Amino acid sequence: MTEHGRFGIHGGQYIPETLMNAVIELEDAYNRYKDDPEFNRELTDLFNQYAGRPSRLYYAKRMSEDLGGARIYLKREDLNHTGAHKINNVLGQALLAKKMGKTRLIAETGAGQHGVATATAAALFGMECVVFMGEEDTRRQALNVYKMKLLGAEVIPVTTGTATLKDAVSQAMREWTSRISDTHYCLGSVMGPHPFPTIVRDFQAVISKEIREQILEAEGKLPAAVIACVGGGSNAIGSFYHFIDDSEVKLIGCEAAGRGIDTFETAATINTGRLGIFHGMKSYFCQDAYGQIAPVYSISAGLDYPGIGPEHAYLHDIGRADYVPVTDEEAVEAFEYVSRTEGIIPAIESAHALAYAMKYAPTLSGDQSIVVTVSGRGDKDCVSVARYRGEEISE
Repeated sequence: MTEHGRFGIHGGQYIPETLMNAVIELEDAYNRYKDDPEFNRELTDLFNQYAGRPSRLYYAKRMSEDLGGARIYLKREDLNHTGAHKINNVLGQALLAKKMGKTRLIAETGAGQHGVATATAAALFGMECVVFMGEEDTRRQALNVYKMKLLGAEVIPVTTGTATLKDAVSQAMREWTSRISDTHYCLGSVMGPHPFPTIVRDFQAVISKEIREQILEAEGKLPAAVIACVGGGSNAIGSFYHFIDDSEVKLIGCEAAGRGIDTFETAATINTGRLGIFHGMKSYFCQDAYGQIAPVYSISAGLDYPGIGPEHAYLHDIGRADYVPVTDEEAVEAFEYVSRTEGIIPAIESAHALAYAMKYAPTLSGDQSIVVTVSGRGDKDCVSVARYRGEEISE
């Protein structure tokens, strides 16, 4: 990262003056606590005793044998408390908010996993919690809405725009503007104004820290590639971070292509977007001919965001990471294949990364390995996938 919250030309703080004090307060607090031994001891204790870290690095033997080529390892973030990687960042931000004297957490959510994680942390710390969720996503992810309410959070459906993740982010930012004194905005991905992309990355980097240790123990050498799904990009940057300086390790982000990057029904930002400014940052965004943020689509509520985090945009610019499109159909096929082959039902978001791994592994030799991050579990997606396959089931 360059100075002033920039990753190359990306990042920055494109926000109204009404938010500057909150962002400055957050940056000062993070700089004060990020290297504080007591803060890090508390956070490590929460990771290990509450979230269940370290998560397993699992050798997918049947997949590897069936597909041929590289040995496939799955980083099992689905085994974390709340069922996804989101808890890593939320525990870090909630602890930071508590140190700052905040009593209220607000969050946006798409697939609901970040909302559930935030509601969980709020319950743990005895804080008030409000989650903004696109009305369309509340229907797609009704189970997670119930979980958030069960945990004590207020869930506010957002009806503006496309009523999905981008609109939930916008509403959460407006809410933060109106109530800064006691409220921390627990942003769920590596996006938004500085310092959020850095804070979220640092808390999620525990993923690649563990992968590195675990794969060296299992294989005695680094993997040929680390593969992860990308929406805003928190699980991916967490999976990539401790490998960025290892040029022999390919970093591959898998974007939601929806019905194809040659259609308007896609959310593959790197593949179809262009440079713009939105939600407080400069990065790549899906835009229409007039430069307005375009509606995006994916079967995955967690990946249908029209932008990508600024560090990912930078890694793309310098050629350090590759970003590949994966369609709904490919993701659903991977969802079903991994379920049948390994007895692991992955989140539909994670299935995008698994779909690409299924194509990529056979191109490598048997003495190589790849790591795929299973960012979450797929309980929440069974109804959507069944519907995609023409079957209606009730929860």
